[in-house]
Amino acid sequence: MSTDSRGITRRAALGQIAAAAAFGATSLLASAETTSGKLASAKATPGRLKQSLSRWTSKAPLPELCKRLQAIGFAGVDLLYPDEWSVVNDSGLSVSMGYPKLVSPDRRDNFIAMGFNDPANHATLLKELEASIPLAKRAGVTNLITMFGNRKAGIDARAALDHCVAGLSKIAPYAAENGITLCVELLNSKVDHHGYQGDHTAFGVDVMKGIGSPNVKLLYDIYHMQIMEGDVIRTIRDNIQWIGHFHTGGVPGRHEIDGTQELNYHAVAKAIADLNYQGFIAHEFMPAQPDPFASFAEAFKICTV
Repeated sequence: MSTDSRGITRRAALGQIAAAAAFGATSLLASAETTSGKLASAKATPGRLKQSLSRWTSKAPLPELCKRLQAIGFAGVDLLYPDEWSVVNDSGLSVSMGYPKLVSPDRRDNFIAMGFNDPANHATLLKELEASIPLAKRAGVTNLITMFGNRKAGIDARAALDHCVAGLSKIAPYAAENGITLCVELLNSKVDHHGYQGDHTAFGVDVMKGIGSPNVKLLYDIYHMQIMEGDVIRTIRDNIQWIGHFHTGGVPGRHEIDGTQELNYHAVAKAIADLNYQGFIAHEFMPAQPDPFASFAEAFKICTV
């Protein structure tokens, strides 16, 4: 986090303006840049996309994380449990994606595997969401995450799709009533989540079409879908109406989204912004550089379009 821009006092700024009157606007611009240590690098302009950072990517205490992200220009923190929501809200940032209130602590370990593709899971998942939706509404959290789940023996892809539609359709009206969007995440089954059902955009889109609710959408994880199918920009353009949230991550390795990996994230971000997307794009990568906040700041700059 840079403090250069806050180091300029009002008196110093007025002095610069007086100097500019004598030496011209060009001198003012040069003086302001020199004195501020290049303001633009201290805090990037917000751009057209709201950006957040996934909580698990940083070991910093949550209050400190919020303070440092706010200084960079981030608008929110992603993937937070209900007992963390107030900390972020109090900091002035948004909770861009919340976990549901889990029925039992051990559900944190099998959250991804236990999804709507298996009807045996529906009672538990619906109970969690029914308890979480009013909590989210009171906290001003508009997005809750849920999963398609891991493939099950004896349940083929068509049946799994139908089960997802049936289960999510039951909770969709309650989500709509409370202004909450349920975001079902697309993940790769090739590297990180072997056996995951929702590993292609087409599967997720078919589920969304079956539900037909603006309050149930896809969490399109760019990292995961680059691994599974590529053609990211075209896929996003063709399916933006079904997408409610984005995650980023460098491919391969899920590290920084800079020139060390294969995607041009600035181009991807521009394509998303050009579609008039109003939701969040959340960075979800493991920093490989010594200073993680330098990596977070760079990611923010890359996706500022």
